[in-house]
Amino acid sequence: MEPDDEIYANGEADSSNSRNRPIISSEQLDIEAYAGLYTGRTKITRLLFIADQCGQNNNTAMQMEALRMAYEEIKKGENTQLFRDVVHKIDGRLGDDYGMDSAWCEMVDRRADQRKEKLENELNAYRTNLIKESIRMGYNDFGDYYYAHGSLAEAFKSYVRTRDYCTTSKHVIHMCMSAILVSIEMGQFTHVTSYINKAEQTADALDPNTVSKLRCAAGLANLDAKKYKLAARKFLEVGPELGNSYNEVIAPQDVATYGGLCALASFDRMELKNKVIDSINFRNFLELVPEVRELIHDFYSSHYASCLDYLGNLKANLMLDIHLHDHVQTLYDQIRNKALIQYTHPFLSVDLHMMANAFKTTVASLEKELEALINDNQIQARIDSHNKILYARHADQRNATFQRVLQTGSEFDRDVRAMLLRANLIKLEYKASRKP
Repeated sequence: MEPDDEIYANGEADSSNSRNRPIISSEQLDIEAYAGLYTGRTKITRLLFIADQCGQNNNTAMQMEALRMAYEEIKKGENTQLFRDVVHKIDGRLGDDYGMDSAWCEMVDRRADQRKEKLENELNAYRTNLIKESIRMGYNDFGDYYYAHGSLAEAFKSYVRTRDYCTTSKHVIHMCMSAILVSIEMGQFTHVTSYINKAEQTADALDPNTVSKLRCAAGLANLDAKKYKLAARKFLEVGPELGNSYNEVIAPQDVATYGGLCALASFDRMELKNKVIDSINFRNFLELVPEVRELIHDFYSSHYASCLDYLGNLKANLMLDIHLHDHVQTLYDQIRNKALIQYTHPFLSVDLHMMANAFKTTVASLEKELEALINDNQIQARIDSHNKILYARHADQRNATFQRVLQTGSEFDRDVRAMLLRANLIKLEYKASRKP
């Protein structure tokens, strides 16, 4: 291969490359395995989100599977309103076994009313006796009660009310973590950020596992706010202590996926190397999602065709993720734009035919993408549409060198004058002090 050919082949798939490996297949998401990563309310909400998305895409089989699992999971709890909603969505399509169970609903509601009355009586007694710890536990029990029955706003209020009765740092941390959990479920990420800050102010009571949970919550809050660089940094700071201890909110596989994609979209090449690829801590998470690990390595190694293949195969399943769904297209666009910029950056000219082949697109589509980047001043170049060549518009190096020389000369002249002035002042002071 000639030197120029090697330059233009940057990012192109090389059949002789020993790094070749099979690209992941775009298989349908294994809902059962996916749901098994989570517990509690988030497991149900994720299943219902998948069902809604599949319903919009006319994937009835997958929709019914998600609804069936949601139905079974809800019946393990006490949220009768959510149960009725799921039964309505199923609409008899899964047979009599997955229809309305009025007897179960009545039993659960009756038991819930009895428990609520008991909690109210206990709390009133605690208030009368002015026992702070008992009052705190009473409000906390109310929060658990409302959370179990799907009244998230009431659960949030009850958890927050425990703050006035917290007597130790651990109580404050427990209150903050409960408020964060409910806020994430409600999608109120401003509350999430607020209670993360409150928890971090109680640093003496924070163990490594709690710190990792707070990093996850902060990552989700920044992701929701489209602050992808901050989100990436938070996910990268999550420690291995997390394990499966926070699967009522997030799985360790999510940490790798969210953190990896946000880093690709927002980090420069040096940050990607130092904070992601060379990070021993984050490497443990990436091992759980080999596809994300490989696409990050491919991107850094300029194997853009392979990287984009991985992204393309992952996209359908990422669109079924409740937190990532709204950001997938934006992240993909930013990653692709970064790849285009990195491809063109080192060269004075690039053959668009070779570049289009490397990115598995047409020359016409590539031209439009490059035009947008040039107009946005992300690439300093011009396109020869006739010959299909991109010419870099580098700065005038000779003029820039002269300007630097003149600036250096001016600074030197200023410094010498200052030194002479100081020397004269010292000399005059010395003479004045010697006069009788």
